[in-house]
Amino acid sequence: MELKVSSLAERPDKHGQVVGMTSSWPEFVTQDLVGDSHYGRIATELPQYVLFAEDERGEVVAHAYSVPFALAAEGRGQLPARGWDAVLLWAFADLRRGVRPDTVSAIAITVAPHVQGRGLSTRMLSAMRDSARAQGFSEVVAPVRPSAKHLEPRTPMAEYAHRTRPDGLPQDPWLRVHARAGATVDSVAPASMTVSGSLDQWRRWTELPFDTEGDVEVPGALVPVHCEPDRGYAVYVEPNVWMRHPL
Repeated sequence: MELKVSSLAERPDKHGQVVGMTSSWPEFVTQDLVGDSHYGRIATELPQYVLFAEDERGEVVAHAYSVPFALAAEGRGQLPARGWDAVLLWAFADLRRGVRPDTVSAIAITVAPHVQGRGLSTRMLSAMRDSARAQGFSEVVAPVRPSAKHLEPRTPMAEYAHRTRPDGLPQDPWLRVHARAGATVDSVAPASMTVSGSLDQWRRWTELPFDTEGDVEVPGALVPVHCEPDRGYAVYVEPNVWMRHPL
């Protein structure tokens, strides 16, 4: 497949196609309030950090979002335990205050359903690294959502993240893509995303009854959702895996 990769800063005419791509994440994941408030701002306020691939017909078939932030700023220094949520908050706080960034964080890579399985995720990750390097950054970090972790939601993420195959690469397919690109596991972000909602909301998002107290296994969830029927709510706290890409 012949692909051309550009940024929205270079091709603002593609804004509608890029932001209109549907994520493959489960619906409940998109209810994360930090993401809901900030994800859509990236394409408008940080267009140079939104890359997209178009095929020979000009159709956008994949995109990659990232954000710049100052990891070395006072009070930081380490990749945050709140992972994806925290890095979005840091990035836009730095942008508002005029703080110079020193690191780029991957946020999401989306591939159109009809071209999945052709290596486009790897291609977009490579393009993200190349773009960060061209802008003078020496590192890309990523709060990775392991693609097969949902198959065993009760396995601790710290155990899962460090499983390897005989060749030394991670067992998880998406962690393995990052590792092949040169990344190493830094740490687990135990509270990377948080989704809370009423029981009615959770029933709508998942089509499950949510009428039993305790942990509920939900298709697509990396860990169980904690349900409190007597109090009328349920909460999902998703762990991710921080990976570091030296450039």
